[in-house]
Amino acid sequence: MRQETIITNARIVTADAVIEGTLRIKDGVIVEIAEGASRASDAVDLDGDYLIPGLVELHTDNLEKHFVPRPGVRWPGLAAVVAHDAQVAAAGITTVYDAVTVGQTAAGGDRLELLREMVGTIEAAQKQDTLRICHRLHLRCEVSYENCAELFETFLDNSLLDMASLMDHTPGQRQFTTLESYRYYYQKKYAWSDDEFSKFAVKQQAAHEQYAGRNRKAIVAMAKDRGLTLASHDDATLDHVNEAISEGMAIAEFPTTFEAAEASHSAGLQVLMGAPNVVRGKSHSGNLSSRDLADRRMLDIISSDYMPVSLVHAAFLLGESGAGFTLSEGIAMASKTPARAVGITDRGEIAVGQRADLAQVRKIDGLPLVRQVWRDAVRVI
Repeated sequence: MRQETIITNARIVTADAVIEGTLRIKDGVIVEIAEGASRASDAVDLDGDYLIPGLVELHTDNLEKHFVPRPGVRWPGLAAVVAHDAQVAAAGITTVYDAVTVGQTAAGGDRLELLREMVGTIEAAQKQDTLRICHRLHLRCEVSYENCAELFETFLDNSLLDMASLMDHTPGQRQFTTLESYRYYYQKKYAWSDDEFSKFAVKQQAAHEQYAGRNRKAIVAMAKDRGLTLASHDDATLDHVNEAISEGMAIAEFPTTFEAAEASHSAGLQVLMGAPNVVRGKSHSGNLSSRDLADRRMLDIISSDYMPVSLVHAAFLLGESGAGFTLSEGIAMASKTPARAVGITDRGEIAVGQRADLAQVRKIDGLPLVRQVWRDAVRVI
């Protein structure tokens, strides 16, 4: 029989206020939020720290770094997943959508080879209750990859699959709107000569023309049939946005221009940008600044992308930036809003009736640090 849990002397961040008080939990569910301190002898005293909802991460590439910690180094699957899980949990994330890529852009890459192992290991570890937090699956579909749709179809019956995004890393498309930006990224990544890069670029452009349209159409149809949440990735133009709207996309991931971000937001798509971009104040690839979008009230969701600890940091920065956001609104961008965008209604905010997924956060020299984490009222960090 589960016992009642009381957390007190906390600055509780709800969806619309910060309350100095006490949270009471029973059977893993929040049953009361009250002002003031509890006198219960067994209450967990947070010593005035913030209590926020467990964060909900929709797009993280962090898992790949644990499977391939160095070029040419492959880590045992279960050990990699467990390490990733611990790192994400320690960042205050209690529900994570592990983003794995269906397809590849360069021959010899690790993603295609590791795809089935990563998905299979996550699924097995979740079933065995080996993990600290809740893991779901986000399939990132590289539509210019020849067999993308066929490969995507093989994962449709996976019990963890909730979300799919459509991306196209062809030169002159979306993230790489110019050939020079594409050249800089890939030559630096793979140490190619100019001739090697030119041949690669020509091949990728041909693949886009031959496969992208048919793959996109097929994946959208399959995703809709299964009720998956769809996201469009790196939209740059109004044509991209209109295509996403016509396909029933719910999320606009990392739009690369203000034009695309504004059109997506106006159409009701949830605009998702990187938390590292918020923390750094700029994009690592030279695209849009998340803070600029926040200033224009066109930012809805933040994602840790490649740096799990950035999510809580960015949420506090947005809530205290003077851009017109409250702390509750900043935290919601990393909790309630992403949860609702993928149809999750039982978590993502501190409210009566919600699941007790929570994180204690202490500010030290202005930096928000996660001290404890609870998933379903059970402490995991």
